[in-house]
Amino acid sequence: MTDETPPPRKRRVPLRWITLGEAVAVAAVIISALGLWNSYDERQQQVAEQQAKPAVAAAPLVLRASIADEGERLSLAPIHDDIAIQAQTITFPTRLGIAPVETTGDSRIESGWFGSALVRARSKADKPDDSAGDERLGMLIETRYLQNDKEVTDRAVYDLGYAVKGGGLFSSAKVLLRGVSLVARGEGTKRIDALWEQRMKPKAK
Repeated sequence: MTDETPPPRKRRVPLRWITLGEAVAVAAVIISALGLWNSYDERQQQVAEQQAKPAVAAAPLVLRASIADEGERLSLAPIHDDIAIQAQTITFPTRLGIAPVETTGDSRIESGWFGSALVRARSKADKPDDSAGDERLGMLIETRYLQNDKEVTDRAVYDLGYAVKGGGLFSSAKVLLRGVSLVARGEGTKRIDALWEQRMKPKAK
């Protein structure tokens, strides 16, 4: 007969209850993880919603004018309220011999910029010193503006409406501004020079 020795019993590890502090720490980790997941999920939903929205096409810039200083100045503003003009460069016909004018913040046209040169040019072209206010002068207006948080540059030819009031013995004729109207987009000095030659062509004698 052989003696069979029973295998040694495994020592049972005693159970240990976690402390309150440990429980609080575990709960804090779980809550933090849930918060991070919720934040990530919300961001993903926002991205998906933005991508699902149809792209809104930017409205083209069109300027309107308001008469100020008794016609010696025009204040310019976009017809759409969501456009904020930052700066403009206004270029006149080459024949006037005037350098482009740059404005920042205060969008405007002033007769003092070109009035004297225009009166002299009209005199050479045998144009009357007095007009009813239906005269037109082509000019190039380049506008830098913000729309939908994006910076955009617009380049367009406008007609400036004006009148000429004849001077007396001791004063010269005066140019009074009436308004602006869009002629064409994306064109440059060639277009305004062509308009000038067409309108200022001297009368055949």
